[in-house]
Parts: sequence; structure tokens; C-alpha cells
Amino acid sequence: SADTAIAALVGMAGLRPTLAAIREGKRVCLANKETLVCAGPLVLEEAQDYGARLYPVDSEHSAIFQCLESNLDRGEVKRLILTCSGGPFYGMSRTETAGKTRADALRHPNWTMGEKITVDCASLMNKGLEFIEAMHLFAMPPDQVSVVIHRQSIVHSMVEFRDGAVLAQLGTPDMRLPIQYALTYPGRVSGPSTPLDLWNCGPLTFGTPDLEAFPCLALALEAAKTGGTAGAILNGANEGAVAQFLAGKIGFLDIPAKVEKALSQIKAVQNPAMQDILDADRAAREIVM
Repeated sequence: SADTAIAALVGMAGLRPTLAAIREGKRVCLANKETLVCAGPLVLEEAQDYGARLYPVDSEHSAIFQCLESNLDRGEVKRLILTCSGGPFYGMSRTETAGKTRADALRHPNWTMGEKITVDCASLMNKGLEFIEAMHLFAMPPDQVSVVIHRQSIVHSMVEFRDGAVLAQLGTPDMRLPIQYALTYPGRVSGPSTPLDLWNCGPLTFGTPDLEAFPCLALALEAAKTGGTAGAILNGANEGAVAQFLAGKIGFLDIPAKVEKALSQIKAVQNPAMQDILDADRAAREIVM
């Protein structure tokens, strides 16, 4: 409808259009995680000022949103648990991923997505960006957000409460359900998504991410703790490095190396204005180039 906008541009490019929709007071179905990674507090403040409503489209954040629907006191929440498939290089060491090519990185085991996000899934940077997005979207500090490897992509994410209860949202790896729910909330209607067949989906497994083998996730978790413009630096450097990797100009492990260089050389600004965020993004891209 005219009152609804879907923010689905990839990368920092989605920030200004998302803000434009927010300033129209629309229901914004947010598929662009970089908007909150780079400018979370500013975006959420404008949403409140203009009466806009943000509904997550990412399957992980939609799952958390659904698990929190009946929760009125965030103090009851112990932590948010984001599930991560592990990507095409799951189980490999850092040495084994070093020679992986563009074609290797684009073979995601469970999801069919665009090239940039698929490379981010291979490096686990996508989960790092989702970690920061979840912090802003659900007002949680970094020590109350966790990542668990779940190869099957059936449990889309979970919420653990203070009393020990864990609520999860399950479904097939089908983006049609979270997209539909963002559009129809608070109602649930019949739709085209594939129902989950619990009797034939196989075992569900969970494990700990390997931060040494996948340093992009470690860098994102550190940026989450730093706050301020660290998210914009992280994202800008990653966007630039992934573009170079897809163009065949750098190797797979050059992506985290370039991101780490940007984070170490650019000082994060706390409580940033929009210009600080844009400056951080530009500076990070310049270092990567």
C-alpha cells in the first residue's frame, strides 16, 4: 500500500531511501541491515519522531520479533540468539579458506541471495552485521546477543528469558514468510511460503562459531562493543573489500585484513551526527581502495 515501504537496497546505499520513508511516517519493512549497522540510533530516533514503524524482514530478526511479541518487559530477556548456517566454508580452517574463489564463496548451502550478501555469509560478516542490527532493533547491549551455528537454517533465531525458557521461531529457509509477516503484521494470513515438515526435516544441530577461522565475525563483534561510527567503518570497509573480491582483485582473507586495517586506522566517533557517519564510511572505503 501507499503507507508501506520495503527497504531492500543492499549496503549503505539504502540509508537515505530508508530515512525518506521514515520521514513519511510509513510502515518500513526493513531488509537493509546496513542502515541500522551504520546509523542505528539516528534511524530509530527519526522513526519515533515521525511515527514510522520498523518491521524486520531478515529471517533472523523476524524470528526474534515474533518471539518477543508477547514480551512487555525487556528486563525479562536474558539474551537474543542469532542462528547462523556457517556458510559454504563451515568447518574449514583459516588456512583452508585462504585460496577460496568467488565461485566457491557464492555456493551457499541453504539460501539463494545476491552476490554481496552471499560473500558476507561465507565470511560470516553477514552475521556480524545482523548482530549489530539486532542490538539496535531490539535495544539490547552486545553482551546480551549471541550467535550459534545452526547448519539447517530451520530455527531462524531464538530468545532466552531470565527464567531459562528459550523461545524459537522455526520454518523452512524461505524468505517469503518473513517478508509477508512484515507486510501483514499484526495479522497472519495464508501465503506462498513452504510449510515446515517436522517429520522429515532431519536432525537440528547447534554449535559455536569459529572466530579464528572467520575473523570478520570477530571484527564485527568488536565494532559492536565500540559503538559510535565503528559500525559505519566496519560496513564501509567490508563493502569496498567485497566488491574487490568479487572483481577478482583480492583474495578471500584480504577481506578481513582490509576491514581490520580500516577499524584500526580510523577513530570511532561516539554519538555521531549523520555527517560523522558519512565521513566514517568514506574514510573506510578510501583505506580499502
